[in-house]
Amino acid sequence: MRYLNPKADLTFKKVFGEHPDLVISFLNALLPFETPEEEIREVTYMNPELMPRSPLGKDSIVDVRCRDGMGRQFIVEMQMMWTSAYRQRVLFNASKAYVKQLEAGGDYDLLQPVYSLNIVNDTFSTGDSYYHDYRIVEVEGTGEVIEGLRFVFVELPKFTPKNFGDKRMLVLWLRYLTEINEKTLDVPKELMENPEIRKAVAELEESAFTEEQLLVYDKFWDIVSTAKTNISSSYKDGKQEGLREGERTERMKNARGMKAAGIDTELIARITGLTTDEIEAL
Repeated sequence: MRYLNPKADLTFKKVFGEHPDLVISFLNALLPFETPEEEIREVTYMNPELMPRSPLGKDSIVDVRCRDGMGRQFIVEMQMMWTSAYRQRVLFNASKAYVKQLEAGGDYDLLQPVYSLNIVNDTFSTGDSYYHDYRIVEVEGTGEVIEGLRFVFVELPKFTPKNFGDKRMLVLWLRYLTEINEKTLDVPKELMENPEIRKAVAELEESAFTEEQLLVYDKFWDIVSTAKTNISSSYKDGKQEGLREGERTERMKNARGMKAAGIDTELIARITGLTTDEIEAL
């Protein structure tokens, strides 16, 4: 039996964007909830497109967006490559979701928190930790937190199942994302023993996809591979002074080719790190 990689755009959205029970398990495992009362019990999927508030605003489409019974919103994204602009894009999307709660009018006290969970198949920090939790905190004094926005970034390449100090389901879900791919012949027993993970694994079976979907899947990995190769080459060939500009030139070149091939603008943005405005202007 052949499995597909769960990190691809097609498979990630299929697993977590079509099965409420799986995204609930995933969010409860990876978000820093401190008490059982904070955990998610039910979710309703929302439109993943965060529409602009004005004609000059930026469009943005996230992988999965849902809301729980308490009104809290959750944005989940799978990012293949880290770019300096990605963190700002995450902040922009979460802030937009937070502000849009009052579009119909209402009291500020009715605003509910927005959680942004970002799985990054790349490294972006110098430390050993793969898990990064960001909040708005007073730097000096009480350390008081302004509630409303919370951001979690996971660096997948740094994860190892030896991190047994973490929650069991967190480890299982990250093993699911890092250990299953086209080369997998036998899924580890520990994964298949868990009902949520077992269901998520079944969603990756190649037989569950049409020929057209498999072509899209293969094209996705071709694009990612080409983009990484070009960016790596720009780092090796460029001098420090022109390094950043060289990387940007390669990203623009890749984006132009993807656009010509009819690839979705938002998918190009997630792969290259460029904004949708920059891509549409090509």
